[in-house]
Amino acid sequence: MTSKYEAKDIVVLEGLDAVRLRPGMYIGTTGPKGFHHILWEIVDNSIDEISSGFGSTIRITLNQDGSATVEDDGRGIPVDIHPTMKKSGVEVVYTTLHAGGKFNTSNYKFSGGLHGVGASVTNALSRWCDVTVNRNGKIYNMRFESLEGEDGKIHGGQVVKPLTEIGKSTLTGTKVTFLPDDRIFGNQQFSFETIIKRARELAFLNKNLKIEIFDKNTENYECFHFEGGIADFAKYLAEGKNSLYDEPIYIEQEDNDFKMEMALIYTDSYTENCFSYVNNIPTTEGGTHETGARSAITKVFNDYARSINFLKEKELNFLGEDFREGLTLVLSVKMNNVQFEGQTKTKLGNPEARVKVETLAIKGLQEFLKRKNSDKVAGIILEKAKGAAKTREAAKRAKELSRAQKSADNFNLVGKLAASYSKDREKAELFIVEGDSAGGSAKQGRDRSFQAILPLRGKPLNAEKKRIDQVLGNEEIRTIISALETGIGEDFDISSLRYNKVIILSDADQDGAHIRAILLTFFYRYMRELITDGHVFIGLPPLYKVSKKGFEEYVYSDADLPAVTSKAGKGYNVQRYKGLGEMNPDQLFETTMDPEKRTLLQVTIDDAAEAEKMVVTLMGDDIEARKDYISKHANFDKIDEFMEEYKS
Repeated sequence: MTSKYEAKDIVVLEGLDAVRLRPGMYIGTTGPKGFHHILWEIVDNSIDEISSGFGSTIRITLNQDGSATVEDDGRGIPVDIHPTMKKSGVEVVYTTLHAGGKFNTSNYKFSGGLHGVGASVTNALSRWCDVTVNRNGKIYNMRFESLEGEDGKIHGGQVVKPLTEIGKSTLTGTKVTFLPDDRIFGNQQFSFETIIKRARELAFLNKNLKIEIFDKNTENYECFHFEGGIADFAKYLAEGKNSLYDEPIYIEQEDNDFKMEMALIYTDSYTENCFSYVNNIPTTEGGTHETGARSAITKVFNDYARSINFLKEKELNFLGEDFREGLTLVLSVKMNNVQFEGQTKTKLGNPEARVKVETLAIKGLQEFLKRKNSDKVAGIILEKAKGAAKTREAAKRAKELSRAQKSADNFNLVGKLAASYSKDREKAELFIVEGDSAGGSAKQGRDRSFQAILPLRGKPLNAEKKRIDQVLGNEEIRTIISALETGIGEDFDISSLRYNKVIILSDADQDGAHIRAILLTFFYRYMRELITDGHVFIGLPPLYKVSKKGFEEYVYSDADLPAVTSKAGKGYNVQRYKGLGEMNPDQLFETTMDPEKRTLLQVTIDDAAEAEKMVVTLMGDDIEARKDYISKHANFDKIDEFMEEYKS
């Protein structure tokens, strides 16, 4: 890799013009995720510079006019003329789709930006974009705007100020300020919380990076820099659990154009948590690199167990799942020619990555086992695996019992599950409903052709605190498993899913929220693919009904109530629903179950690491962490305005 970086190094793949016409093709959505995506496209460029050894700091500033600024101390975008495009490097990068130095491995050995679509898309979807470059002892500036052309259409990223030298500087780097176009995104604003979550993750994954975020609107400021990199990340993810040893095992290995970092720490929990990344991109669906890492862990520790006679000659090796119980694993791979697969393009498909990771991980783990005092940590891991093997056997017996009881479970389902008539799984929906009363209304009000109802009688088990054999012993959980027909854990098979939508329908109170949390925790721990494949939803029942002669409207939030009562005029009546059971079947269907009128929240995992922290905080054993979260986010001063204003 050379530090010489010029305009000729920028490889052009294709032109730019359809971005504004179909922004979803380039950023996925024009909602909050896509809105923030155009920020990360700029940040990715800065990350690539720093990952390649040029610079150390990125500063993200949220400005009061709604724009964002990203500034780094890298080499600065090339300002010389591109040999074939006959434009400056800055203009090429910001006006040509898929143009950049990262397509040439002599400039960027590894690049996260390849997963995205380039800074030109940010430019195309902005009202204006201002680029300042410090390079060659000089300061350069260029400005772009999205303007209406003679054809009456808005053309994004038009040059309104050509690249101009504006001063002298001893610094290097690039500063980009852009204002997302409200004609594309509406009145959305950047979320400080969303940005710091991703910024923290990037700082963990790049231990040579310092990343600052400053919000001029609120004066909020955060700065992330982790000397330990992903080892610190593993410790962060294990917070709230009881770690079995103090410091994660950290491995860093490189083979030509392939780099692997791995950190693993064991806790006393019962599930595995693997967080993998390729070129800083989260691979939430896993892939070949995860398979290689798991194989290495299993092989190395089984071999070690044999070498110290922990496993006797006639004893069987531990299985991979035995070494995965309680494991928090962070895996970061840097490589070229990445092939992403899966529904959301977050699964690594490169077959060579499995071999590379397995080989490098075996080498790194073997080197770890030669270090002083490593035998203590290794012994803890083997004891954990031994206990997991016993749990596995207990779970096997529980599953066999569960299978033996399947006819009984199915018999019980006859009394619990109100099945749908349709055999079309793509259309079929299962409502998991809190309580027999609401379940009765839902059964009567539903569309029997495709909607099934499963009432819950009491709260299911909190799966976060239990072994899998204990989970399988809970009747409510077993009923859900029987209804879905997918199995759980190692036996989970998404292709057997009976319903395309699994909808949690509970009261809008504390008990209802707790039931939702328990069910989501169970799905997250033992049926995670239900969530990642987009099958889990939360139904939103109304909080109020405002009515008078000739007027009736349902209200789904406290914030919307004043507007509806104002619309109703004088003489209205407000009914507050304390639970689903207070609605008759027709009302429940009309407000909450009718596909034409209802509102469903789809449960997603955009940030697996933050999802893990949330589940552990809310459902785990760390009471103080839960108190801190509630104190930070709960509104203890909220007044019951209904009682004050509408009780008469």
